[in-house]
Amino acid sequence: MGALTLETIGAGKSFGAFRALDNVSIKVAAGTVHALLGENGAGKSTLVKGLIGYSALDQGAILLDGREHAIASPRAAHALGIGMVYQHFTLAPGLTVAENLFLARGRLPWRIGWRGELASLEAFMQKMPFRLALERAVSGLSAGEKQKLELLKQLYLQRRFLILDEPTSVLTPAEAQEVLGLVRDLAHQQQLTVLMITHKFHEVSDFADEVTVLRKGCLVGHAKVADTNPDQLAAWMMGTVQKGASASSDKSAAARTPLAVDAAVGLAVQGLSVASDRATIAVDDVSFQVRRGEIVGIAGISGNGQKELVETLLGQRRQMAGAIDVNGAPYRATRAEMQREKVFSLPEEPLHNACIAAMTVAENMALRDFDSAAMRRFGWRLNRSAMDARAQQLIAAFNVKPALPGRAIGTLSGGNVQRAVLARELADSVTLLIAANPVFGLDFAAVSDIHARIIAAREQGAAVLLVSEDLDELMELADRILVMANGRIVHVADARTAERATLGLYMAGHGSAAALLENA
Repeated sequence: MGALTLETIGAGKSFGAFRALDNVSIKVAAGTVHALLGENGAGKSTLVKGLIGYSALDQGAILLDGREHAIASPRAAHALGIGMVYQHFTLAPGLTVAENLFLARGRLPWRIGWRGELASLEAFMQKMPFRLALERAVSGLSAGEKQKLELLKQLYLQRRFLILDEPTSVLTPAEAQEVLGLVRDLAHQQQLTVLMITHKFHEVSDFADEVTVLRKGCLVGHAKVADTNPDQLAAWMMGTVQKGASASSDKSAAARTPLAVDAAVGLAVQGLSVASDRATIAVDDVSFQVRRGEIVGIAGISGNGQKELVETLLGQRRQMAGAIDVNGAPYRATRAEMQREKVFSLPEEPLHNACIAAMTVAENMALRDFDSAAMRRFGWRLNRSAMDARAQQLIAAFNVKPALPGRAIGTLSGGNVQRAVLARELADSVTLLIAANPVFGLDFAAVSDIHARIIAAREQGAAVLLVSEDLDELMELADRILVMANGRIVHVADARTAERATLGLYMAGHGSAAALLENA
């Protein structure tokens, strides 16, 4: 027992023609905290799923304490002592701490001898560096206590190698410091080894021993934390502009119609504050404008208020304070206002947020206007023929495959679901388009197509708000970039002159360091 050394040699994984992970070799030394950095889509999740057995790697080898092992399932990973604490809690809130620990064992006896089990759990808890009362209900625990319970579950199961996926995303700064400090101490006591996925540079510098950076499926940097700094990490994460890529981006920008200085304001947000699901402030006094014929990008690490901002603009979440205007008129995101002001959206994970999976492509394409005169017969019945005919036109125009309007949209690939939603949202003239991570997880062909559609909407005079965690996407498409951190706009930059490293520092909450970099 004790900390485990894990090494990958030439790890690779493909999904069809898309290479999600390409020849990645890393070594996580026993008794260390090893940070894994990278933007969304960099390959972190693919690598971790291979290590935990949820999606086996199709290339390379995994070595544990120098011996090669095939990890074909989560059960195989658990048997080898590999565990994972996920970004979102995996606890049963209606049960006690003791019951959650016991439930984590998986295979349970048909009859539980609680007296003996509680005595065993109490003995286990006495050995731990942090403790929770076994009789407490999980529903009454704070977020920090729930994260501690997730760690206790892994220690109870005698995990020797622990993967932490954004472990502080739901914690307050104080809770984050405490939990990560406990994890570091356990590692340095040789009780376990930790691979920590994070976007936050200060967590790397404060708690990690070594750091590896992935970008677009490839390993682009590795160092001991003592030998690196936030500037270097930001450069690795965000990449440097290659000559070919720069020329391509410049050409794309030059092809756009210049924004008129006196262009009308499509979206105006003033002093907006929005609560999170935990009743904390997710969006804190945010103000900005998006003019017609302009793409304004919002950059930020997941969990800094972007989700709540988008949900408020789309009428899915109530605002606490502030005002929203569209085309100069007050806007409360009602269906009638969206139709009148021509507000359309392309949300993240459209199959879950913008579609009804069991309904057909044609039916989903009619969700915006199924009650219009063109889609009805005899004043009240749906005109299926009109819906199918219009769907055929949109399918052809937006290259949705297969070209079957009667097929359930949930059976389409991610890229084709996104094309179908885009066809619905851009079928009519658009005043305001709100897009949130619109190409996340899609292949290169789908990305290129959807980016072209967004730029076309901008060229036709739409105001476009593009929320993305991919700086490459923002720097290629946006005219201006706003950075959100801790629910506030902390930086505004012209996309043509913005520096990736500077944006990365603001995203990670290092505003003072970013300011020094800008002035250097």
